[in-house]
Amino acid sequence: MSSKKIHVSELRPGMYVSKLDRDWLDTPFVMQGLLIESREDIEILSEYCEHLWIDVNPSQQQLNSSPVKAAVSIAPKVAPPYKTEIKEEHRRVSKTFKHARELTSSLLDEVRLGAAIDTNNAKDTVNGCVESVLRHPDAMMWMSKIREAREYTSDHCLNVCVISVAFGRHLGYSEEKLQQLGLCGLLHDVGKMRVPVEIIDKPAALTPKEYNLIKAHTVHGRNMLLEAKNIYAGAIDVAYSHHERVDGQGYPRKLKASDISRFSKIIAIVDAYDAMTADRVYSPAKTSTEALKIIYSERGKQFDDQLALEFIQTIGLYPAGSLVELYSGQIAFVVETNQLRRHLPKVILMLDKDKKPYKQEKLLDLSFIESGELAHDKLIKQVWVDGSFGLSIRDYQKRGLVLKRGFA
Repeated sequence: MSSKKIHVSELRPGMYVSKLDRDWLDTPFVMQGLLIESREDIEILSEYCEHLWIDVNPSQQQLNSSPVKAAVSIAPKVAPPYKTEIKEEHRRVSKTFKHARELTSSLLDEVRLGAAIDTNNAKDTVNGCVESVLRHPDAMMWMSKIREAREYTSDHCLNVCVISVAFGRHLGYSEEKLQQLGLCGLLHDVGKMRVPVEIIDKPAALTPKEYNLIKAHTVHGRNMLLEAKNIYAGAIDVAYSHHERVDGQGYPRKLKASDISRFSKIIAIVDAYDAMTADRVYSPAKTSTEALKIIYSERGKQFDDQLALEFIQTIGLYPAGSLVELYSGQIAFVVETNQLRRHLPKVILMLDKDKKPYKQEKLLDLSFIESGELAHDKLIKQVWVDGSFGLSIRDYQKRGLVLKRGFA
């Protein structure tokens, strides 16, 4: 099929865009391939691209089943409304998350020492997370970016819980189902408490024997949860199956897609995403955009195709807590996503165009770009890993400066 390179100003409704002069995941459209249906599509593309390629004679299949349309059609028709303002939820969530972190760390420490899994402790942790995510998911998503290097496994388990609940909210799950999914996320790696710490934290490549010991955490987790009292059965399955792949190349049983539970498929995606966006002794953190690109490329192989697309929709271009650079050169943290315009979130400006810190926080709602109240140089240029430019969301949170004023 022949394609033609054109300037974005030449784009018209009815054209099928097959390629951009930048990565698709760096635009609000997310998936490769786009049928232009409105002027709005053109206006958004013009904010991100100068040139693009159109298919001269697109097939009827392309016109009817654009990946973008597919991604939209499987998402909830109406996004669940936020129940609280982001400022209010930030005030609440700090204590909630701190308590959840303490409970998770304590639970895993006790298991490591040979104690039985405290299911009531686990459920209390999950319930607090679910309640917050249902009110406003961005506050908990912000907190999930705050990591302690010495507490990787417990932080990871709690983060997988939080992000899974946010994912489930996007999928339209009931509160009861969110609690079940959150419990699966919290306990998915409990079997690692039976793996020597020096192997889990080894900075060099694992030997085949060490890798087999790591893989055994799925079996350990299943066995430990089978012995737990009043445990949700789905959590046992997820602990056992979250490293299975839909192509049948996972472990420990090499299950194929039809034999893997939906919750296991969900946790597999969230587990990988959180691991990729964290600093590890053997691997530096990736940005959320880089992690989503990998998940997109692995759909249908490592991850369930449909759920991978849904997860990318859930996380979006700039999840809360992301460190971003604007075209103006200013550096900011994303505070709240925009449900309708995912490329125009609310941000806290941290550094000016010369990379010098502001004396006090400056809050911007980038959706004002559309009304002309903000210049187009306030569009986000790229995402940086936490810690870039000497800015850490953990340090910022400890200063207690979050959202003291409204947005300009």
